[in-house]
Amino acid sequence: MSTILVFGASGAIGRFVLPLFAPDHRVLPVSRQARPGWICADLNDPAAIWPDAEIVLSLGPLDAFADWLERSPAAALRRIVAMSSMSAQTKQDSPDPAERALAQRLRGAEARVREIADRRAIAWTIFRPTLIYGAGIDKTLAPLARFARRWRVLPVPFGASGLRQPVHAADLAAACHAVISQPVTFGKDYELGGGERLRFDAMLRRVREAVPGFVLPLPIPLTGLHLLARPARIAPGALARLRIDLIAVNADAIREFDYSPRPFRAGEILPQ
Repeated sequence: MSTILVFGASGAIGRFVLPLFAPDHRVLPVSRQARPGWICADLNDPAAIWPDAEIVLSLGPLDAFADWLERSPAAALRRIVAMSSMSAQTKQDSPDPAERALAQRLRGAEARVREIADRRAIAWTIFRPTLIYGAGIDKTLAPLARFARRWRVLPVPFGASGLRQPVHAADLAAACHAVISQPVTFGKDYELGGGERLRFDAMLRRVREAVPGFVLPLPIPLTGLHLLARPARIAPGALARLRIDLIAVNADAIREFDYSPRPFRAGEILPQ
């Protein structure tokens, strides 16, 4: 029975990962807050002492994990599965300096994980998921659903034609489980999107399904949205991408580890 150290265990993907691995592995979830049976520690604390584990799942900030990996002896470590983000690719040319910096930080962290793992003969797999939902704690779809539930109205940018591919956190957890012992996935990066591609405006209309009762869709012209951007704290990069496709090519994942993500189920944005 292998020991698995799970960073980001309390996040959206982590809550679906733990029950998948628990039957066949000794799972050690990590949290900065004390929880029964969990390791209470901070990934960023260089003084923290970590148990030796053969497998590590990095489901939180990738740059923090790269720092940990660089300073951790972890002699038994032989397998890493790490979550990055499609933002590493889609935000590298953003008009927003903060988004460009995020993309650069993600790509740098990916490169560091690859280099350190290769140097230490650790098999690695890196995932780049698209828009994650399904645990009620994401920062995109869940806040929109809660806004609609509270105010019974949902703003929909008119003409926001860029394609989106929301991916359920449980499908990402299943991907982690599927690749853990698959040699064909060692030393590879995979884009992971959901099972359905939708225009941005159509995706928002679908979000109404997450809210019981009547919700009024309120069309807003993109020109009007630009005027509201500053008071509404909408990043310029987000506006610029409303007509740009942000999708993943799942072909390699489907072929090499039978990745089978569900279509977008708006009713699962906010778990009951």
